[in-house]
Amino acid sequence: MTTFTAAAALPASRGPLSETVLHTLLREQPRADLSFDGLADADPLGDDLQLALHLCYELHYQGLPGVSADWEWDPELLRLRGALEARFLAALRENVPGGDDVTAELDALLVEPIDAEGVSHFLRDHGDWDQVREYFTHRSIYHHKEADPHAWVIPRLRGRAKAALVAVEFDEFGGGRAELAHSRLYADLLRAAGLPDGYLELIDRVPGTMLAVVNMMSMFGLHRSLRGALCGHFAAAEITTAPSATRLDQALRRLDAPEACRFFYTEHIEADAVHEQVMRHDVLGDLLEREPGLAADVVFGIQATEFLEGRFGARLLESWRAGRSSLRQPPED
Repeated sequence: MTTFTAAAALPASRGPLSETVLHTLLREQPRADLSFDGLADADPLGDDLQLALHLCYELHYQGLPGVSADWEWDPELLRLRGALEARFLAALRENVPGGDDVTAELDALLVEPIDAEGVSHFLRDHGDWDQVREYFTHRSIYHHKEADPHAWVIPRLRGRAKAALVAVEFDEFGGGRAELAHSRLYADLLRAAGLPDGYLELIDRVPGTMLAVVNMMSMFGLHRSLRGALCGHFAAAEITTAPSATRLDQALRRLDAPEACRFFYTEHIEADAVHEQVMRHDVLGDLLEREPGLAADVVFGIQATEFLEGRFGARLLESWRAGRSSLRQPPED
């Protein structure tokens, strides 16, 4: 039913919402009285709500260990998921400026301040091997899925936009070679770094700031009404990946990291530089020519990506500069 490792287990709850979802999923039969306790007071960007939402979404991916596949379309669980999504989506909209100038948003992503100091800059210039391994741990939640959430938008596009996005996805999934699929390359990276490489095996160590990034992708992908936001997010991710991957490769060379760790990033440097142009001109260009009314949604997807990635990066840098781990749980190894 799943591709979890034999040792995989459900993550620990982080509050009343995630506890409700976990207890519900372990029941043999659905129930009609699913509790929304804690929803009104929950931080829409906090660990509890984000884990609860992540668990609901995971039913549409690889499933969860010990959980029946029948839960995927349970009406009451979908109703709870909808309530969680509404809080999350509202929080994202409240934290971005909005607008409909797609060109300006994309151009802004290509301009980096001289004094920029993001996570990849820190790791390149100052990071040690333990901090790099923490970064690998955080990103495992993202890269175990890689481009899976983006695949949901394919049937919602037409013409050149659809064909171009499929071309980008083909590269993400290894160009037809399973051993080169980016999720596989990340598992190789984790193993080379001495970390568990099982699907979502590290989720208990990862805070809600990272879960929120992945949940955003899932939410955009699962809702046709957010197809513009998904394409905006995908374009933003492709535009910013190549420069970040270059800095991370420089960090790994400085630290004499295993080749499998470096290969994941060197694979992205050239590929995503091409993907950037395809996403910008062929996907977004054709999408907005066909549906110009989606411009504000595309901008929202770009801005939401930058907002959540910024929150995630700020947590890491604050922790590392204070001399403490950025993980929820310290590594066991």
